[in-house]
Amino acid sequence: MRSRRKLRFRLIVTFTLFGFSLSALFAFAALNIRTRVEEQLINSALQDEVDSLNQKVLNHQPVSFEILKGATFSDRTIYKAPLPWQNLDTGVHDIFDVGSDGKQHHYKVAVRKEGGIISFLEFDVSRDELGKRQLMTSVIAAVFLFGLLSLVLGVWLSSRVLRPVTDLARRLRDFRRVGKAEALAPHFADDEVGELAVALDEYATRLTAVVERDREFNSDVSHELRTPLAVIASTTELLQGSPDLTDKLRERLKRIERASRQATELIEALLLLSRAERRGPTRGEVTDVAKVASDVIESQRPQMGGKPIEIELISDGTVAVNAPASVLSVALTNLIGNAIKYTMEGQVTVRVLDGRIDVIDTGPGIKPEDAEKLFQRGIRGESATGGGAGLGLAIVRRLCELYGWDVSLRPRPEMAGAISTIDFR
Repeated sequence: MRSRRKLRFRLIVTFTLFGFSLSALFAFAALNIRTRVEEQLINSALQDEVDSLNQKVLNHQPVSFEILKGATFSDRTIYKAPLPWQNLDTGVHDIFDVGSDGKQHHYKVAVRKEGGIISFLEFDVSRDELGKRQLMTSVIAAVFLFGLLSLVLGVWLSSRVLRPVTDLARRLRDFRRVGKAEALAPHFADDEVGELAVALDEYATRLTAVVERDREFNSDVSHELRTPLAVIASTTELLQGSPDLTDKLRERLKRIERASRQATELIEALLLLSRAERRGPTRGEVTDVAKVASDVIESQRPQMGGKPIEIELISDGTVAVNAPASVLSVALTNLIGNAIKYTMEGQVTVRVLDGRIDVIDTGPGIKPEDAEKLFQRGIRGESATGGGAGLGLAIVRRLCELYGWDVSLRPRPEMAGAISTIDFR
């Protein structure tokens, strides 16, 4: 998983690293230039001095040595020169030798060979090493000082730069609390953040129009469908009151009545989902889970189609939820209906326990890795047959999320089959 950092943190780190790197690069360049220039100046001065020394010796002029240690030899007496000097050619050479103090020293030795005279000038460079170390310490301290200054400036500049973005985020959060979107662009300057505010205003306008059209469509569909369903329910109720009905016809009218009631409950649940609106039962009442489960089982018995299946309801106590019966009925209808559809023979058990309800079947079961996928829209089980768009479990998941319930699906551990659970806690 990629690490997520706040934009301000990234800006501070970037500015600090940039300041530190730039200071370090400048310090390195300054030290390098200083070393090169010093090297060239010393070499040039030594070469000029040794040339002058050699010329004075040739002209029999008096010579004196102050800071520099010098010596002259002829071609015949060169062996009297220090051993490291004897094979040096004309020019300036770096010699590392032990000094009179017994420590290793770095010397610059300038050599001039002319007219049978060999002149040497020796300069102890080690005397400047202390100054170089002090300069290096000062430069390193300056680099860290500038790095710290870059950190302070980064903190200050990041707050200034991100202030419009933070203001934009704050206004968006305020809109969420108020529930009404207002224009953002007038509150910001004509810059990049202002362009973002304009784009957000345009997006909010389009999104509001889409939501309004969706709400109007849902309201219209709900209103138009409830009217014919109410007519069907009232007609079947009147027909059931007829004294000359046969038992077979009366059973069919009951099926029509149950289907009409299920359609009404489904419309109500889908309307709640479309509005993302959570509504409790009327008059402060709670819904009995076992009673709704019993009604759903009776309504799903015709779906067995003559299969050798037994449906059993087990209730260990009274479990009530603060939700409309229609919402719970839609969720259980999908779970119990799936259990009946996928079970060819055996038993479907609906068990109401403390704070939850389990639907257990003896069907082909599911793979553990596929359990969560089945709650996605359009996903059906591998053993699914017949019609269906794979939307039932997706609707159940959305209803449970709306009311704070937890729905899960898992295989039975001891035998073939699946267990679906709604945990109301």
